[in-house]
Amino acid sequence: MERQRTERQGEELDLIDISRAGKGRQKASRSGYRSRTAEEVRIRRKRRKRRRQKKVFHILLLLILTGLLALFLFLLLRNIAGKKGIESTWKLQEIINGSRPEKPEITEEFLTPNPYSRPQTKLKKVKNIFVHYTANPGTSAEQNRSYFENLGVTGETSASAHFVISYDGSIVQCLPLDEMGYAVKTRNEDSVSIECCYLDEDGKFTDATYQSLLKLSAWLLSEYHLKPADMRRHYDEGGKKCPLYYVEHEDAWEQFLTDLEDLKNSY
Repeated sequence: MERQRTERQGEELDLIDISRAGKGRQKASRSGYRSRTAEEVRIRRKRRKRRRQKKVFHILLLLILTGLLALFLFLLLRNIAGKKGIESTWKLQEIINGSRPEKPEITEEFLTPNPYSRPQTKLKKVKNIFVHYTANPGTSAEQNRSYFENLGVTGETSASAHFVISYDGSIVQCLPLDEMGYAVKTRNEDSVSIECCYLDEDGKFTDATYQSLLKLSAWLLSEYHLKPADMRRHYDEGGKKCPLYYVEHEDAWEQFLTDLEDLKNSY
């Protein structure tokens, strides 16, 4: 009897131990689950943070690239505009006023093609208009044109200009505007030249020559979308004292540029 009671108590103790062990395993399992869940949450948060950081980085990079592209396009367009004269004061003034300088009366007497005064080399572009004097007082535009023509026969030198303005104001055109002349040694390929006749030894132009020079220059600047600042003396390219009066009287040259600007604004 006592033996049976002892066995039952032993069995009950075993059941209690088994029950406790099971509860311990369940508690450990729940603790491990909670630990794994917390770790997964932490990992997911890190991943979301990294994704947000990448997104912000990509947005900033896109904004920087867009800004650089916009700056590049602005500089490119400004450069193109500067080269073509699209934004020049003269061009804008023509658009606003709806007018432009009229072509003055010009007699076309093109030189006979020859290697010394009319090589027929094409002008690719025109960057400046050069003013010269004939260095031969008292001669007319026709006489200077004949000199250029005769070079094709004598071959003594190479010389010519697109226009010659006589001391009476008449204008003779010796070369087409799409051809190169021999007037400014280092700039023949990208310029148009105007020779001016005179009477006095100091090289000062008559009023008739001066007025024709203003009108012809204004028309040429408009044709090539240039500005008065793009006018040049032969002296400005190489130092030759030509035109003599404008080299020795800088104020007279500055006044010519001012008068040219005023003439354009009058249209």
